[in-house]
Amino acid sequence: MVGSQEAKKGPQNKNFQMQGHLKTPRAGHLLTSQSTMGTHFPSKTLVLIPAFNEQENIASVIEQITVLDDDLDILVVDDGSGDRTADVARLKGAKTVRLSSNMGYGVALQTGYKYAFENGYAYLVQLDADGQHDPKYLFRLLQPLKAGEADLVLGSRFLEAKPERNPQTYSHGFTKQVGTKLFAWLTTVLVGFRVTDPTSGYKALNKQVIGFLVRDFFPDDYPDADVILICHRAGFTIKEKPVVISKRLNGKSMHRGLKPAYYVFKMLLSIFMTLLRERPPFLRNEENFRKRFPGQ
Repeated sequence: MVGSQEAKKGPQNKNFQMQGHLKTPRAGHLLTSQSTMGTHFPSKTLVLIPAFNEQENIASVIEQITVLDDDLDILVVDDGSGDRTADVARLKGAKTVRLSSNMGYGVALQTGYKYAFENGYAYLVQLDADGQHDPKYLFRLLQPLKAGEADLVLGSRFLEAKPERNPQTYSHGFTKQVGTKLFAWLTTVLVGFRVTDPTSGYKALNKQVIGFLVRDFFPDDYPDADVILICHRAGFTIKEKPVVISKRLNGKSMHRGLKPAYYVFKMLLSIFMTLLRERPPFLRNEENFRKRFPGQ
């Protein structure tokens, strides 16, 4: 895999160098990374954007984040796009990592988690590259983390009784709606508290959750409700905050055709396998976390 990282340097950890190599989870391939721009005062927060063939949208997403706060570090993980997604992101000042082939949404996400973990970021916000996730809500998601009220915060489309509306509000097909409601019910039953939007890709994580999710159990393709369940079983505190999801800016969604039905099947299977696994160690405890991940 060939990748590059541009613009602002994040906090450095002795186990990872900006000009070193990073193995992606389970792939066995190498990510090469470079920094060609000057040093920058390190940010505590990394904004992670997994992307696949989003050259038409990625520039706008990065610009919206930069306008909010130019001290946020932005990492675009290009999941083997056939277009200029990585080039456009790099020109807009984002750090970029390009995977050698289309390895799946989960691998792209975990590559970003690995980068954040090795570079010592305190917080990570993940959002989509298609423009559906409005960056203005990222501070709303970060607030409970910084206040110590949560370890993982989910951006929910359905939390408010009267959600904010705009002409471009996102809507999805029948199969996806059924799947969303099914997983909201199932997740709520399994974790013991109400979860309204377990399939949301708009999330914020603290460093303990980042360190937890770099392990091999992380799903390759659709890490959603199953990851919520895994984190709950590890003792992490999970909250939701209301956000607005809009229609994608340009192009076609990956969730079309038979893919929503496949998603439902794979997610049910992943949840079942999660329940069969041994309960993970309680990592929210700071002492347990430092034993598991020394030096962090």
